[in-house]
Amino acid sequence: MRKPKAIVLHAAGTNRDADARHALEAAGADPRIVHVNELKRRRSLLEDAKILVIPGGFSYADALGAGALFALDIASFFKEEVGRFVSQGKAVLGICNGFQTLVKSGILPGLDPQARWATLTGNERGSFECRWVDLKAQASPCVWTKGVDSILSCPVAHGEGRFAVSEPQRLAQLESLGLIALRYADESGNPARGRYPANPNGSPQDIAGICNPEGNVLGLMPHPENNIHPGRPAWGGGRSGSGLSLFIAGVRYAEEL
Repeated sequence: MRKPKAIVLHAAGTNRDADARHALEAAGADPRIVHVNELKRRRSLLEDAKILVIPGGFSYADALGAGALFALDIASFFKEEVGRFVSQGKAVLGICNGFQTLVKSGILPGLDPQARWATLTGNERGSFECRWVDLKAQASPCVWTKGVDSILSCPVAHGEGRFAVSEPQRLAQLESLGLIALRYADESGNPARGRYPANPNGSPQDIAGICNPEGNVLGLMPHPENNIHPGRPAWGGGRSGSGLSLFIAGVRYAEEL
C-alpha cells in the first residue's frame, strides 16, 4: 500500500518538527517538513497530502501569546486551503504549540469557527512544566485515538497549557459530543481529577486533548512524538514507546482516504 504523504508545518521557533517527522515515518507515513513560507508559495502541497501536523515549539517566540502568530498565519494565508483539507476528512494533528495554534485559529473545537470561546492559557501554578505525564484516551470520534486502549506516557513542555472556555456550559457541550479525546490520568490510568502533578496545568475535566466533531482533527498539549520507541527506556520515566500508537492510528486512517 502506498504510504500516505504527510506535511509537518514548520515556522520560526518550532523545534519538534523533526521529532514529528520521525514519528510519522515510524508509523508508516511519507512525511516532509515544509516551512510556512514554502507553503505560501506552493499551496498545492496540501492537495497531495493526507496528513497535516503542526508541531510543538515556540513559534515566532510565542509573541502575543503561545501559538497566536502561527494561528494568524493560518487564518490569513491558508484559511481556504486548510479549511478544505479538514472538510475533506484528512487527518490533522496539533501538538503543544500546534494545539494552541489550532484552537486560536478556530479549527478546534470546530463547532462554530466564527466564535472564539476556547483557548489555552497559563498553567494554574504559574510555572513551566517539563516532565512526564500519563494520558487516557476517551470515547470519542477521534481517528487518532481509535483503538488506543493503553495508557499513553508523554512528556509535557509548556507554560500555557490550561484549556479554558468562556462559559462553563461549553465544557458540558464538549463532554456531551465526545470531543474530549484525551485526559490526564495517574500512573494507573485513573482520572487525575485536577490533582497536580498528574494534571500538570489545571485544565478542567483533566482535558489534555480535544478533537473536532468529525474526529479527523486532534490537538493535545503533551508530546507523543517524543516516546515512540518500544523497548527503549524512556528518559525520565514513562511507558516506553507508548506514544507511537497515536501516530499509527492516524496513519492507518489516512491510508484509507
